[in-house]
Amino acid sequence: IFGINYVPVPRPSAPKRNLPAAESSWVCGCCGALRPRYKRLVDNIFPEDPEDGLVKANMEKLTFYALSAPEKLDRIGAYLSERLSRDVARHRYGYVCIAMEALDQLLMACHCQSINLFVESFLKMVRKLLEADKPNLQILGTNSFVKFANIEEDTASYHRSYDFFVSRFSEMCHSSYEDPDIRTKIRMAGINGLQGVVRKTVNDDLQSNIWDPQHMDKIVPSLLFNLQSGEEVLDGRVLGPSDASEKEKESPAELTERCFRELLGRAAYGNIKNAVTPVLMHLDNHSLWEGKTFAVRCFKIIMYSIQSQHSHLVIQQLLGHLDANSKNSATVRAGIVEVLLEAAAIASSGSVGPTVLEVFNTLLRQLRLSVDYELTGSYDASGNIGIKIIKTHEERQLQEAVIRTIGSFANTLPTYQRSEVMLFIMGKIPVPGVHPALTNAGSGGCEGIRMIQIMLLKSLVQVTTGFQTTNMLTALPNSFLEPLLSFSLMEDPEVRLLVLTILLSVIDRHDNTPKFSSISIISDISVLKLKVDKCSRQDNLFMKKHAQQLYRHIYLACKEQSSGPQHFETLYTLLALISMELANEEVVVDLIRLALALQELAQTNEESLSVYNRCAVHALSAAYLNLICQLTTVPTFCQHIHEVIEMRQKEVPFLLPEDVFIENPKLPASLEKLEGDVLFQQSKITEVLGGSGYNTDRLATPYIPQFTGNTHLSTCTRTCAQLLLRSVASIRRGDEDVCDSSVDSVGMEEQERERRRQVVEKFQKAPFEEIAAHCGARVKKYIILPHNTFPMFLMMKFSLSALPRPPPSPSGTISSGYGQTQSRSVPVYEMKFPDLCVY
Repeated sequence: IFGINYVPVPRPSAPKRNLPAAESSWVCGCCGALRPRYKRLVDNIFPEDPEDGLVKANMEKLTFYALSAPEKLDRIGAYLSERLSRDVARHRYGYVCIAMEALDQLLMACHCQSINLFVESFLKMVRKLLEADKPNLQILGTNSFVKFANIEEDTASYHRSYDFFVSRFSEMCHSSYEDPDIRTKIRMAGINGLQGVVRKTVNDDLQSNIWDPQHMDKIVPSLLFNLQSGEEVLDGRVLGPSDASEKEKESPAELTERCFRELLGRAAYGNIKNAVTPVLMHLDNHSLWEGKTFAVRCFKIIMYSIQSQHSHLVIQQLLGHLDANSKNSATVRAGIVEVLLEAAAIASSGSVGPTVLEVFNTLLRQLRLSVDYELTGSYDASGNIGIKIIKTHEERQLQEAVIRTIGSFANTLPTYQRSEVMLFIMGKIPVPGVHPALTNAGSGGCEGIRMIQIMLLKSLVQVTTGFQTTNMLTALPNSFLEPLLSFSLMEDPEVRLLVLTILLSVIDRHDNTPKFSSISIISDISVLKLKVDKCSRQDNLFMKKHAQQLYRHIYLACKEQSSGPQHFETLYTLLALISMELANEEVVVDLIRLALALQELAQTNEESLSVYNRCAVHALSAAYLNLICQLTTVPTFCQHIHEVIEMRQKEVPFLLPEDVFIENPKLPASLEKLEGDVLFQQSKITEVLGGSGYNTDRLATPYIPQFTGNTHLSTCTRTCAQLLLRSVASIRRGDEDVCDSSVDSVGMEEQERERRRQVVEKFQKAPFEEIAAHCGARVKKYIILPHNTFPMFLMMKFSLSALPRPPPSPSGTISSGYGQTQSRSVPVYEMKFPDLCVY
């Protein structure tokens, strides 16, 4: 009977029924009773009417058989695949759904070693469904694949490939089906499918690496496309509570975000770059940097999803991308910088990575490049676009964004690294005279130098904002403080104001700055609730080393004609902070002495200051003495200060801050020399402080700005070198009386030698203040040096006089070395300055 063709005939008693497709085609097949058992079990799960669904009882028999005979799994899978292909071709989609349901249940139940061959049949069937042009079949196949992806297999597969599924699911994510509801379902199926591929392959070392660029370049853009589409749909529309819970929750954008976060969360150290690079390319290709909103959202998702220790890798990629777009439009660069700003804010402390200075170097390079573009007005654009005309306001927006980003990065750093960054930025600030190439660029070059100085100082302001340190010596080392203070003497008022702001940020360790935002006479400072700590040993050492520098620059800053209300308010705040943060008894006395010197400066007006500046200096001195007298808590000192203030309120209110630092101050046409009770008396203050135990010996000596630099010229000296040389040239032209106090060209040679010895000894041993008080007045009478270079000129003059020289010879000649002689000393104004002293 094995060779006999058999056509089944229904029994007479049995009702007529519609046979399944396989049974009705047994025309040339073998006897039904002799068919393999697995085929009969498979056939039995299909009902007569596909709408009835899977026959559960028969499905249980098939599952039990598969578990009992796992070697039959591959044949079961192959047979189910054969039936499904035939049903798809004949458009019998009900049986297709039943076949997929059966496959899903078998996959969930069977986890034996021979399941790999069954999986191959399963993936073949899923592929067949995904290739169909029917959305329902595509969605059905995707759902089955997702169920399969959630199964943890006991054995690995060496030959399985998911390349087709990555491509097909990515294509479904970009579906443009006409019906919007069906389009949404297809796109969500594609997103789910990509999520399934990632889950199935990310932890399987035997599979092709899903992190390879060939896969990431398909997966990531597909996800971003749906993320962006969701933003466009929701743009401008306010969702109600019901919409948010039903529609938005099931939108492709929400599903995409979950999938994207899962993908990034699984990324290891070596895979971050491959995951982020397609994001950068997608934003480039679709011009999404300029809007900023979507780009920022993308990188917020990235920064919050990846492991925190990998944050610096993302930041480095963004910095590299910023460099790569150096010749792109300002809006694109600004968008990248804004993303960097947000990324740095999210990154944990110290996550910038080992190349901290390289991060700031890149940002500073972009800042300088932007300044160059703004000055030139155009640049060679990337690609074949040619010359591109820039828009000034766009470059300014970029510069501000870079400065904010520098501050954001600095806030993630520990104190010691922030100090390094401060030094690094300070070294980038161009100084005329130190950078010869900058001074040869004409007027445009000078403007460029000024703009770069301002931008870098603004960056320093951002870096120092919130800076907290316990040791002022490490926070303000000499290598940082000297060049910073040198900029406080520049003509540009904006530069000087930025320098003062930086000093405030570093010195203020108790957030007292906002309490002195405006100058006023405060009758009771207890209302300010100031936070004052005892001056530490390190602070005492700092003031012992740098106090004279600070005093000098505060004094010289008050002499600038271009100083405005903000400058005086900042100077007042700086004096107040020094009094609370760094003051001991000696510092308090010096500060009072400085305030009295400022009063004298405004009173004598040797610098020909305007009436406003003189009144402002008087008001500054009064406001500070009112503050310091209450900090010292000496009743008699406070009484004298309050008496003078009351007298000024009655007779000369324009010498008090309330009448000076207002929008329209009422000032006299001229300010005559003041006398009497409207001035703070040095003798009276010395007396009352001495009676309270203060050492007031220094108060008896008038304050003169003291240069405390090294034997080499400081940065400030270099900055003013040209002006100094012009002043020396004016001396050569006939102002010989300048040096009468140190050089006498008439007299006997013996007297000349003796006088020289005395002068050298005096300059080597006497205090600077005594020397300055002796000859400073006569020098200032004949020479008015711009840029406040007079103290530096004195230093050079004294240093030259104090240089070691050979002893005088008996014949009255001076040996100059190498056998040559010099008949007599050369006056200072005829000297050739050594290279050490002239830059």
